[in-house]
Amino acid sequence: MKVEIWSDIACPWCYIGKRRFEQALADFPGKEDVEVVYRPYQLVPDAPATASPHRAWLAERYGPQSVAMDARVAELGLAEGITYDFDAALHANTFLGHRLLHLAETEYGAEAQGRLKEALLKAHFTDGVDIGDRAALADVAVAAGLDRERVTAYLAGDEGTAEVRAQLAEARELGISAVPTFVFEGKWAVQGGQEAATFRKVLDQVADEIDERRPAPVPVAPAGEACADGSCAI
Repeated sequence: MKVEIWSDIACPWCYIGKRRFEQALADFPGKEDVEVVYRPYQLVPDAPATASPHRAWLAERYGPQSVAMDARVAELGLAEGITYDFDAALHANTFLGHRLLHLAETEYGAEAQGRLKEALLKAHFTDGVDIGDRAALADVAVAAGLDRERVTAYLAGDEGTAEVRAQLAEARELGISAVPTFVFEGKWAVQGGQEAATFRKVLDQVADEIDERRPAPVPVAPAGEACADGSCAI
């Protein structure tokens, strides 16, 4: 079974969704046969190259409710073992990070890509790292097991740029407008940071469909609104 997770590095619900899906997968009998791949999505594709404080950016975009939005996500994150530090977090363009995830997948494999995804999310949401800075990204990648020389050369050039842009275009063609969106076997989609029990049910249904025992009617969750109900939307 192949699961493609369309998500952004700067999406708090993508972090929660990742943890909940991993919890479901850990208890799934066929987990050894599940390939998980992360696909790019940018909530703010025109974010500037120079990072700025997350709190100020969110307040400008959503007004006074932004504080409550962060507080709700932080509370839910704690239940998944995630520490959100929104006071330290920086609003930054995530394109370089997505290129790095593409490198991890194509040259190191899906498992390495998963480690890097986790490391990038933690760097952004917990450690206050500027994920738009090449040197900072290289440090995160090396800690996740990638080779520094390769990463530095890769980020200095334009390798992976066309491929990532093509995948971002594919997301639009698929109608993805909010993340995280989990696509199973290229056919069924589940949107949002659903509960682990929901992900487990989907895994079981898709596995049954693959085994041709019964169809798998996988529900598509409604889109989130401003990261308010399980997903982040543009």
